Amino acid sequence: MNPHPANTARFGRLIGISLGPGDPELVTRRGWAALQSDARWAYPVKKAEESSYALDIVRRGGLSIPADAVELVFPMTRDAVALAKAWARAATQVVALLAEGRDLAFLVEGDASTYSTFRHLARTVRELAPEVEVDTIPGVSSFAAAAAVADLALAEEDETMAVIPAAYGTTVIDHLLDEFDTLVLMKVKPLLDEVLDLLERRGLLATSCFVEKVGAPAQRVVHDLASLRGAQVNYLSLLLVQNPKRARGELRRGCRKRAARVEPQATAQAPSPDTGGAAAHPGESPAATALS
Repeated sequence: MNPHPANTARFGRLIGISLGPGDPELVTRRGWAALQSDARWAYPVKKAEESSYALDIVRRGGLSIPADAVELVFPMTRDAVALAKAWARAATQVVALLAEGRDLAFLVEGDASTYSTFRHLARTVRELAPEVEVDTIPGVSSFAAAAAVADLALAEEDETMAVIPAAYGTTVIDHLLDEFDTLVLMKVKPLLDEVLDLLERRGLLATSCFVEKVGAPAQRVVHDLASLRGAQVNYLSLLLVQNPKRARGELRRGCRKRAARVEPQATAQAPSPDTGGAAAHPGESPAATALS
């Protein structure tokens, strides 16, 4: 008898449900279906028994919180050791729940693939249990919703855009203003006044917009950015910065030039060795033609 029998337990799926930035009506139909399935819920909090923004979205959407929903603690800290312990603890807890064979739905505000706790959690879980199946349900990102409520386009035609955390600082932001037509600056709270000073120097205050807690009841949209100097803003805030003065480089259209047309031969010839004797398709020259 084998003293170490193979583990035949079936793990449930780990499902990342994107809830959008705050408005329950922005949750996709697929997201709602997953929420109302038999999957157990898990949701992120910064401290044990603290309120969850993701949970609040579904609550405002009219769903009752299941009695067996599980909170996972992800502290807001830059302490690498504390973070590593928190991730390991959460992943271990998730793997234990999935080992019961039931799907686990992790609630994520915004989009689960964009600056989300979920992708890190899924990666850590797979390090412990590589056989776990991960299903990511996409959703509306905060900056897409912010552009909509601010009545702005993120990019049109051949315009470019970049999305970065404002924490990279004003030196990086200043450089990127010359590289992209639109900058989305996430989590601007700690550097708001510094960024406003930069935008004023660059003459871009009038073409920028501040959005806070988009989609939530406390949503705020501010076009008069100068009025925000010294103001207290929420952690869930961003800036949409458009630079219509940006000098653009030449746009390359197509990667290859069309090959010169080969004139058909007046008389039939023996098949070329490199075609294996195969005839060309109707309307094609036997010679290869590069597409633009």
